[in-house]
Amino acid sequence: MKTLRRSLFVVIAVSSFGLGSVQADQPHMRRALEHLRAARAELERAEHHKGGWRIRAINNVEKAIADTENGMKSAR
Repeated sequence: MKTLRRSLFVVIAVSSFGLGSVQADQPHMRRALEHLRAARAELERAEHHKGGWRIRAINNVEKAIADTENGMKSAR
């Protein structure tokens, strides 16, 4: 019975430790994501005549948003 209790305690302890790391707070990544989304919104509102550079910047920001989201997911 003692062995079962100890095993159960170890399983619970390891599980609770793992849950904390799964839901790790990522304040810098979250703020970066907010800034990237704000940048995208500003670029979309900008005048269209930029020699193609505005569209290229929007595409780059979209990629950065996706990369940031993927980085946040992989840290979980």
